[in-house]
Amino acid sequence: MLKLYGFPLSNYYNKVKLALLEKGVPFEEVLVHFGKEGKEDRSPLGKVPYIETEHGFLSESQVILDYIEAQWPTPPLMPADPWQAAKVREIITYMDLHVELCARQLYPQAFFGGTLPQSFIDRVKPDLQAKLAALKQLLVLSPYAAGDRFTQADCAVHVSLPLAALASKVIYGEDLVAAAGIDWKAYMKFIGERPAAQRVEADRRADQARAMAANKARHAGA
Repeated sequence: MLKLYGFPLSNYYNKVKLALLEKGVPFEEVLVHFGKEGKEDRSPLGKVPYIETEHGFLSESQVILDYIEAQWPTPPLMPADPWQAAKVREIITYMDLHVELCARQLYPQAFFGGTLPQSFIDRVKPDLQAKLAALKQLLVLSPYAAGDRFTQADCAVHVSLPLAALASKVIYGEDLVAAAGIDWKAYMKFIGERPAAQRVEADRRADQARAMAANKARHAGA
């Protein structure tokens, strides 16, 4: 059985998990706590998620999704039409490599109690706004991220776009995703009706509670 390594607070872990659940692929979750990610022989950069297959280990969320799609093609999460498939990949690329990585620069202060230089925060804002404007041009949201059916694009957008919105709200006092004209809350509500998405969210909340309790215990013992 395929094994998925990581932790449910990770959006990229949840990207893979959502795809596996949507496809009905049997898998085992192996919890790897934050700060104790994979060894070199499993994930060369020590990042999660990574999977263990009968052939060995595989890392990087999009590489994993492509493997899953090839190994378990039904139900499909990529369109058969080459152009439509490319448009799905385009949305994923803009979501993961442009919007999410830009917003991620804010996470230390927005979510983890860190402090970032104000000059750095000021510099990130216009960059994030520009990248959200670009993503807005690609998202269809009619009703899914890339059109009229659930695809890999939804696996990426559903788990990462809310983080950009929440981080920007905390840091700038403004939801930059909504300000870009992306109705992400309605989209999240729609996707959140899917059983797979509900499972991912329930597990994420449980892991968040676990992490908060562990952090509280550490501070109490300090």
